[in-house]
Amino acid sequence: MSTFEGLRIAQSGLAAARAGMTVTGQNIANQTTPGYTRQRTEQESVTAPGQAGLWPSGLGVGGGATVTSIARLGDDVLDARVRDALGTSGFWSTRAKAAIQAESVMAEPGTDGLAANLDRFWSGWSDLANSPDSATAQIVLTNADVLVGQIATGYRTIAGQWADLRGQVDRQVADVNGVAGQVAALNGQIRDAVASGRNANELIDRRSVLAQQLSTAVGATARVETDGTLTVRVDGNALVSGDSSRALVASGPHDIAEGARMGIAWADRPDVPVTIAGGVLGGLIGALAPAADGGSLAGVARAYDDTATALADAVNRIHRSGTTPGGAPGGDFFSVDATGPAALGLRVVPTGLSELALASPGAGPKDTAVADRIGALGASPTGPSATWSRFVTGFAVSVAGDRQRADIADTGAIAAVSGQQSHASVDGDEETISLLTYQTAYQAAARALTAVDEALDVLINRTGLVGR
Repeated sequence: MSTFEGLRIAQSGLAAARAGMTVTGQNIANQTTPGYTRQRTEQESVTAPGQAGLWPSGLGVGGGATVTSIARLGDDVLDARVRDALGTSGFWSTRAKAAIQAESVMAEPGTDGLAANLDRFWSGWSDLANSPDSATAQIVLTNADVLVGQIATGYRTIAGQWADLRGQVDRQVADVNGVAGQVAALNGQIRDAVASGRNANELIDRRSVLAQQLSTAVGATARVETDGTLTVRVDGNALVSGDSSRALVASGPHDIAEGARMGIAWADRPDVPVTIAGGVLGGLIGALAPAADGGSLAGVARAYDDTATALADAVNRIHRSGTTPGGAPGGDFFSVDATGPAALGLRVVPTGLSELALASPGAGPKDTAVADRIGALGASPTGPSATWSRFVTGFAVSVAGDRQRADIADTGAIAAVSGQQSHASVDGDEETISLLTYQTAYQAAARALTAVDEALDVLINRTGLVGR
């Protein structure tokens, strides 16, 4: 073994320790960088060079150490778990948020809710039956106007919320298309880096963050291929494959009154629908669905329509059976415009006591039996108040279920992210220990290099000089 071999071995130790300190410094510098995954140098010993000859050459010593790669300490299984959990959380959180906002519009139970105003409306008719004068009649008409306005305002608020969510669908689709393009571009860079032996860890980190965004947005699944690229799928079809991506397009109604379904399709094949069963986009589509398909907002809008229709039908049926103080047959108390939603087309017809049909036919102008019957509608199990109360009760149960599912999904997502971060995130104490380890190794290799250098100095400069 040559004496100079010791220099090469010591130099390899210096290089390995220096690489370890550099990578540790990179970890420390990115300790707070979102999505960064810690790295470690992987090294192995170099075997002794092969020797050939007839005579033994003594013990063969290895050739030092070499850094084989810089490993990214991530876990594909944990990453996939996080993506799945984020897709589920995005779906239920979006649905629950939409339902909770709709529930707040109804303000039930409470003094400002529709049920309370319905009760005041029925109570006004009972008071009118006891005191059939102009002041009491005006209270009934005022309560009716307030009721009509509240039904219309509630419907418009829900329709406005629906329109806002519809706009979010278009923005979400555009974001998904943009992020998919970025993932495809990173795929190309990573594939080239892996093929040429370069380090692509930071590129993989960036791609991982984008893949999580796609899972949160659209419930996408992903798989790492053998060439280092990430294939992202939606509804079983590739959204990103290699360095190419596909675009999604949204179609469907832009007004809640249209009652049609939202649709997502591929931009290059608009005739092929894409089922979005997860992510924020899936939650938006679920919230925007028609009432028959379980759409929360459309369900509330239909409840306002049904209540308006039931109110007009029930009150008009009784009011038409009576007579006015002047003896004229009663007409409709409410009118409903058939050209649009009933909640927006509901109107109060009478303008004063003279147009209210309070008496039964032939009972005389002082009779108020019809007013009594209208007031009793508030306690009817099939009346407008019961129609609204049944919906409110069922909707409250549905909202509570969505909220519970959202809480469970959020807990699962937090657990998945925590598991991923505990494995891949940078720990300051651990990196400090690693830094000290590499620093000590560097110092020891430098001391070995110095020792060999001193031995060579003696051999070269002092051999043959002893005794002179």
